[in-house]
Amino acid sequence: MLTERQQEIIDKSINIIATKGIQGLTIKNLSKEIGVSEPAIYRHFESKTDILLAILSNFQEMSSFMNEALNDIDYTAIGKIEFMFSKIIEIFAVEPSHISVVFSEEIFKNEKILKEKIVDLMNQKEKAIEDIILEGQQKGEVRTDIDNKTLALIIIGALRFRVKQWDLRDQHTNLETEGKKLIEGLKKILDK
Repeated sequence: MLTERQQEIIDKSINIIATKGIQGLTIKNLSKEIGVSEPAIYRHFESKTDILLAILSNFQEMSSFMNEALNDIDYTAIGKIEFMFSKIIEIFAVEPSHISVVFSEEIFKNEKILKEKIVDLMNQKEKAIEDIILEGQQKGEVRTDIDNKTLALIIIGALRFRVKQWDLRDQHTNLETEGKKLIEGLKKILDK
């Protein structure tokens, strides 16, 4: 469980990454943003890597929570994917700074522990979607002429592209409206 100050450090770090890139996330910039000394940051996290690990752990917890929620609802496979993608889009629409971290995996590739964490996070989300699709295929809800892994890759890629495109275009359109159009298209692709 994070302290209030640790959560503030994580939130400010995400905002710095979103506005200045990963290079802008320094303990010096972070301490200025929060209004504390650099040693004060180190009382909560040993290093910048520990802050980044905490950010990724935070995202992993949110992902696990969503996966558990999906297991508890009685929706079709397509309904579960629609619910999941709608929630993801809603989160990004409200907190666009998260896009800079979640969809910029390359910023973590030079640090082994961070790379392993982001790969684990990606695998967790991919497996959850593959499992939902497989369940839908077994129940006759989802097309079976394309395997579940390929369908998962197609829909994850489509979501990623739409969100990243929205972000790179300075969020000039309504992401939730665009997301609904995408979800409707994906439902047609998945439907048997």
